[in-house]
Amino acid sequence: MNPPKNILVVRTDRIGDVVLALPMAHAINQKYPNSQISFLVRQYTFPLASLNKYVKEALVLKEKNGRMLFWQNLKQIKNIFDTVIVSYPTFKLALLLFLAGIKVRIGTGYRWYSFLFNKKVYEHRKYGTKHELEHNLELLKLIGVEKPTDINFGIAIKAEAHFFIKDYLNNLGIKKDLPIVIVHPGSGGSAIDLPFEKMLELVTRLAKEEIALCITGTNEEKELCDRMIVSPGIINMAGKLSLEQLMALISQSDLLIANSTGPIHIAAALGKSTIGFYPKIASCSPTRWGPYSNKSVIFQPSLDCSNCNREQCEKINCMSSICIDDVYLSFKDILHKIGAEQ
Repeated sequence: MNPPKNILVVRTDRIGDVVLALPMAHAINQKYPNSQISFLVRQYTFPLASLNKYVKEALVLKEKNGRMLFWQNLKQIKNIFDTVIVSYPTFKLALLLFLAGIKVRIGTGYRWYSFLFNKKVYEHRKYGTKHELEHNLELLKLIGVEKPTDINFGIAIKAEAHFFIKDYLNNLGIKKDLPIVIVHPGSGGSAIDLPFEKMLELVTRLAKEEIALCITGTNEEKELCDRMIVSPGIINMAGKLSLEQLMALISQSDLLIANSTGPIHIAAALGKSTIGFYPKIASCSPTRWGPYSNKSVIFQPSLDCSNCNREQCEKINCMSSICIDDVYLSFKDILHKIGAEQ
C-alpha cells in the first residue's frame, strides 16, 4: 500500500466528538510525517481542528439552516484527497465522499450505505464497550496506523485568547493565586444531566470556598447559568466566550465540573482535573464518553438499575441519587492534591 499523502478526517457533529477525534491527527502524523492532514467539521467546532498542530487545514462543512449544501461541499473537497476517514457517517456524507473522487474511503461496515466505503470497520459503538476515542483510532488501522502509546490531542491555543482570559479575570479583581474552578451545568441534551437542584446545591457549597468559581455555558444555556449565581463572588461567563476563549479559560483552570458535554473533553485533553456526572445508559456511559484522562472522577447514580435506558432513567430520576456530599469531598481532595503539587 502506498503511503497516503492527503488525508481528510470527517467529524461533523459536536464539540466533544471532535475533541475525541483530534488524536487521530497525531497518530497519522507519527506514522506518515510527510502526509497532509485535514479535518472537515462544522462551523462552531472549527477552532478545535484549526488549533491542532498536526492538522494542515480545517474545512468547514457548508450548511444553510442546518442542512448540508451538497454541491458546494463537493466542490470544496473534489479531487484533493486520496484518503478519507469518516468517524461520524451519514448517507449524504458517504455519497459526497464517494463522488469527490477519493480513492480510499474508510467508514463503518454496519450502515445500509456502507457500500460507499471501500475499507470498512465492523464495530458497534452504541453498546458502550469501548471509548469513543479508541473507536476513532481503530479506523486508522486500515491505513496501517496502530494506536499510539501516547495520546496527544495536539491543541495549541493562541496567545491572544490566553491574554483575553487573564485580563478578564484581572479586571474582576480575581487574586492570581486563587484556584480556578469551572462549573459547566448544561450539556445540550446529549446525556442525562445531574438535576438542577443537585448542581445548585454543589455550586452553593463551592461558593463558600476560597476559589475563583466560574460558571460557563452557551448563549442558549445563559438562563440556566444565571440561576446558578447564588453569590456575588461567582463569575458568570455564560454566553460571553468564544470557543477558543473557553479553551483558554479551561487551560488556565485547576478543575472543571460538568455533565457529559464538550468542555469536559476539552479539559481532559488539556490535562486538567475533571469531575463528571454520567448516567448508567450504555450508549452514554463513561466507558464510552468519559473524560479520556487519569485525572477524572466520575459520579453515576447509586441506584442498582440494570439495562438502563433514557426513558427509565428520566422516569425514576436516577441521577438525583448522586450524593453531593461525595462530590464535595472529591472537590476538596482534588484541590488538596493540586496544592501539594505546586
